[in-house]
Amino acid sequence: MGQQRRPSENLREIAERAVESLKSYLGPDRVRKVTFFADEVTVTIDRNDLKEALRFLKEKEQYEMLVDATAVDWLQRGEPRFEVVYHLLSLRRRSRLRLKATAPSHDPRVPCICDIYFNASPYEREIWDMFGIVIDGHPNLKRILTYEEFPGHPLRKDFPLFWQPGQPVTAEAEEREEW
Repeated sequence: MGQQRRPSENLREIAERAVESLKSYLGPDRVRKVTFFADEVTVTIDRNDLKEALRFLKEKEQYEMLVDATAVDWLQRGEPRFEVVYHLLSLRRRSRLRLKATAPSHDPRVPCICDIYFNASPYEREIWDMFGIVIDGHPNLKRILTYEEFPGHPLRKDFPLFWQPGQPVTAEAEEREEW
């Protein structure tokens, strides 16, 4: 079981220690990237390691709260195109950690984490609805912000900016007057 925060320890040190523990548990080759910015730590892993990493962080490192989950479409960057981002909080340590799982454009999917964090369901439904990233094993994966027949996923970078209901969704470049 993880330790509680020591008074002299800053928040970044706590998260760094948790990341080192995760690397030891998963193996250093399974943690793709670790970044630090403004006392926030972000860990990037492959989607196949997502459940194992989250379960470890919750049970062993006391990141018992899922604060938010969302996604990012990196269309211009190339593959992997998508990142699903989980914001975790350890109340005991007063520490935050961001975990990213990558997914390619030809197979945009990640596993459901509702069995680890029970509040993940609406976040995962929003990720499906807005980005079109399939959440494997979700008990009720249906749209949450748009209607069922909505064509496409509006937060994808290739979704038309000025789309109107009744128009087809195409990935063609838009032509519009300057604002």
